Amino acid sequence: MLLLERDLDIPAKNCHRIVVLGSTKVGKTAIISRFLNERFDDQYAPTVEDFHCKFYSIRGHIYQLDILDTSGNHPFPAMRRLSILTGDLFILVFSLNNRASFQEVQRLKKQIFETKSCLKIRTKESINVPLIICGNKCDCEFTRDVSKDEVEVAGDVHCAYFEVSAKRNTNVDVMFHTLFTMAKLPDEMSPDRHRKISPKCGDLLHRKCLRHRKFKIGGDAYGIVAPFARRPSVHSDLMYLKEKALPQGTKDRCVIC
Repeated sequence: MLLLERDLDIPAKNCHRIVVLGSTKVGKTAIISRFLNERFDDQYAPTVEDFHCKFYSIRGHIYQLDILDTSGNHPFPAMRRLSILTGDLFILVFSLNNRASFQEVQRLKKQIFETKSCLKIRTKESINVPLIICGNKCDCEFTRDVSKDEVEVAGDVHCAYFEVSAKRNTNVDVMFHTLFTMAKLPDEMSPDRHRKISPKCGDLLHRKCLRHRKFKIGGDAYGIVAPFARRPSVHSDLMYLKEKALPQGTKDRCVIC
């Protein structure tokens, strides 16, 4: 059964999107594969843009986590901008043996905050962007091109730095756990805090009894990766942006610069 958001009727406050950005060949797709499927593929294939979706049942509530795996080539600046605007959480990936990829992460971090600041909403709340800077390939034997001291996150409660290995699954779980904590998402979304269920069991999410804790499978939290998830249309993204960014009753006053 194909899992669809409209079938589950998930409230906007329970829908969240991670956008993964970085140069080519730094391991963005490998990190996502580790998180979603606990797998690592040695074969490299350039990413144009991939979209993934995972559903959770946590303490009687249904959550949706979208993950956007972006291209490192920046082929469409307008789409990159929309991806940043619709992102709730961000992972910026560079390779520890590639200084140019680290410099790109610095540019991306600046672009994220500049783009988010252009989201004009009529509230007094500041825009907080939970963000992880990720130095991948810490398992490789090479001369480092980037030192830990160069990654400036000290004092920023919405930004953290991890050195990981997607190949050996080093620090990947704790990185995602930290990101979800910064975003104040349920702890059970972390990779090691819920039971993974096959998509064949997707009909379980459609049972209303889940929302009342009358049905449990391996505990009170589990997740399903949706098969064949597709990138929403531009129109859907704009609607998503309005729904997420604006308080009730102000959706017609959204201005995106």
